[in-house]
Amino acid sequence: MSVAGRPAPPPLPLPAVPGAAGTALRARLALTAPAVRGATARLWHPTGLAARYARYLVVMHGVVRASVPLMERAAGRCAGLGPHDPVAGPLERYFRAHAAEERCHDDWLLADLTALGGTPAAVVAEQPSPSVARFVGAQYYWVEHHHPVALLGYIAVLESNAPAPWLADRIAAAGVPDAALRTVREHAELDGEHTAALFTLLDELPLTPVLGRAVTTSAMHTVEGLTGLFAHIELVARPSNHTREGTYPSCATRHSKPAIRANPAVPAASRTTRSSSSKRTASTSPDSPTNNARYCGT
Repeated sequence: MSVAGRPAPPPLPLPAVPGAAGTALRARLALTAPAVRGATARLWHPTGLAARYARYLVVMHGVVRASVPLMERAAGRCAGLGPHDPVAGPLERYFRAHAAEERCHDDWLLADLTALGGTPAAVVAEQPSPSVARFVGAQYYWVEHHHPVALLGYIAVLESNAPAPWLADRIAAAGVPDAALRTVREHAELDGEHTAALFTLLDELPLTPVLGRAVTTSAMHTVEGLTGLFAHIELVARPSNHTREGTYPSCATRHSKPAIRANPAVPAASRTTRSSSSKRTASTSPDSPTNNARYCGT
C-alpha cells in the first residue's frame, strides 16, 4: 500500500480478439436462477405482501441511491486508467450513459413510499442495514482497488432480475395504491432493453481472463447478496417483528393481514391434520418457488 497515493496500475495484457463474456455470464447466472426464484417467490407471495412491499421500498432505496454515484466513480476510474487499458474507454462511455438513464430513480422509490403514507425524510435519514452495505459496498471496493469492469457483474444481475410485467398487479391486489407502484411498473419496461445492451457490451469487450473473473465474481456475489436482501425484507416485515417508528411507513403494519389463530373448538389432532394437508398443498401451489417464473423487483 502506498501512503502517498495509489501507484499507477501495470499495463494489462492485450487479448487478440473480443471474447464472449456476456454469453458465458448468462450461462453462469442460469445456474443461480432456482435460488433467486425461490427468494422472490417468498418475497412476493400474496400473504402479507403489503407489509413486505413497504419494507422492500425502503431497502431498495438504500441500494438504488448508490447506483449513480457508483457508476460515476467507476467512470472516473476508467478515465484514470489511460490508453494502455483497452476496455477503459468503452466502459467509461457505458457507465456515464447508464448513470444518466438511472438518475433520480431513487426519487421514484421515495414517491412510492410517500403514496403509502411514509415520510421521505425519515427514510433518507435511516441508516441502511448491514445487508445493504455489504451488497453495495463490495462494488465500491472492487471499483476502487481492482478494476471498474467488476461493476458490470453487479449491474447484470440487477438488470436480469427486473420486475415481471404482472408484479405490479399482484401488489395492487394486496391493497397497495397504484400511486405507490411507479418504480415496479417503470423498471418492468426499462430493464429488458438495458439487459440486452449490457450483455452485448460484455461480448464485445476484449476482457483478459483476470477481468473476466472480476465480472463473474461480482455477479455471483450480487446473486448471494440479492437473495440475502430479500430474506432480510421477509424477516423484518413479519407481523411478529415490531418496527421502529420512523424507519419505514406505518402502512407496513396497517396493510398486514391479521394472523390466523387456532380455533379452540377444533380438536388439536384435527388442527394438526389440517396443517399437514395445507403444507402439502402449498408445496404444489402455483406460488411455490419451484413453480414460479422470475419476478425480482430491483
